[in-house]
Amino acid sequence: MFQTILLDLDDTILDFGAAERVAIAKAFRDVGLEPTEELLCRYSQINISQWEAFERGEIDREEVLTRRFVLLFEELGVQIDAQHCENIYRGYLGIGHYFIDGAVELLEYLAPKYDLYIASNGVAFTQNSRLASAGICHYFKDIFISETTGSHKPEKAYFDYCFAHIENFDPTKTIIIGDSLTSDIKGGLNAGIHTCWFNPKHKKGRTDIVAEYEIHSLQELKRLL
Repeated sequence: MFQTILLDLDDTILDFGAAERVAIAKAFRDVGLEPTEELLCRYSQINISQWEAFERGEIDREEVLTRRFVLLFEELGVQIDAQHCENIYRGYLGIGHYFIDGAVELLEYLAPKYDLYIASNGVAFTQNSRLASAGICHYFKDIFISETTGSHKPEKAYFDYCFAHIENFDPTKTIIIGDSLTSDIKGGLNAGIHTCWFNPKHKKGRTDIVAEYEIHSLQELKRLL
């Protein structure tokens, strides 16, 4: 049925939450903040809200990267350079990787049978560094990172770029698999390809963004395909 599989990277193949937590805690300590559970939670909330604004086209990527720290430091009432903190955080984030359970086994199963591609929003240097650290680049025929494509998920232009670089592309035989309804699934729907929502935490769905398939573990993907 399927020939081409687009895989999201963060929280689908690599556990971004784990990598982020370690990196942001180190960055906060470096700028003189104690990374309490409350502080880490608040940063995560602000960060998510800024990336959602980016997906809606309200701010650009560079604004996301510094504005999340600007807003947090304003709330805390501290005088810390947001760009400096971002630079420290970005350095730590690029040197570690953590896999989602079953990710490596899944890639080993899929790679001989399907044409695999990474479809990721994010900063190219960081994503490429994490992929290299994880040692999984060889599983993929190409890696599409939004910073280098000129557009991002869920924009149709992002997918048009990907499709133009996929040999023998056929939308009827293509599926995107990812954890984000607003990025991966909405993007796949906009692009006219099959969609699979990876939902390990059993989050409540949305009536306006409905994936064709839903899985709660990567192991389920083998049966679905």
